Amino acid sequence: MSKIVYKGDDPMNKVGLLKNLRHASRGNLFSTEITKTTKEDEKKIEEWVGELESEGKIKLRECVQREYSIFLHGIIKYASE
Repeated sequence: MSKIVYKGDDPMNKVGLLKNLRHASRGNLFSTEITKTTKEDEKKIEEWVGELESEGKIKLRECVQREYSIFLHGIIKYASE
């Protein structure tokens, strides 16, 4: 399992989240824990995950809200370009 540390000054965005999920994957399965510092961080992460799902880039199997982090487990979808 990979840990992604999100700091308030980091310019993490949806594209950065997808890159981190790809680095945390084995084959097309990913499992990662993202450290959050505020409720706003939590909402942003959930929004980005939702956008990635609606775009068909990932399929989320599990999202667990913890006190200081969010655990994500799912599948990265690969499409031929």
